[in-house]
Amino acid sequence: MTRAPRRDGVDPVARTRSRRRALQAVYAMQLSGVDASNAIAQFAHEQANEVADLAYFEDLVRGVGSHRKALDAALQPFLDRPVEEVDPIERAMLRIAAYELQHRLDVPYRVVIDEALKTVKRFGSEHGHTYVNGVLDRAAAQWRAPEVQAARA
Repeated sequence: MTRAPRRDGVDPVARTRSRRRALQAVYAMQLSGVDASNAIAQFAHEQANEVADLAYFEDLVRGVGSHRKALDAALQPFLDRPVEEVDPIERAMLRIAAYELQHRLDVPYRVVIDEALKTVKRFGSEHGHTYVNGVLDRAAAQWRAPEVQAARA
């Protein structure tokens, strides 16, 4: 069965795959200290083989790499501990989702949160998705207040 393309040209399945690979790349950046370009190079081949949205993958990884300190500072008010003490998978996903919420306004906040939860459920700890959900719900309510209020009305 073939999927009908969306009007905006975005393939949601390819985007999901891009987010999964971005999680792995950001996780690798956190553990090994490699920069975004090296992380992208490590995962780009796998991206191409999975028919993912390579440009989106690169934007997420580069975005987190270049805005990490600002993203961490923006997330901190919604966390119950220092960002460096958050589980590494959850931390990587929070950084990616924070980047999307703040810099990819073309992606609805509900999509960002839903994708983050699905990804953390797949790769993170057993209850990691509940923590990520709480943090992102509060962050989205502040960072994208008009969009969230319109959705709740």
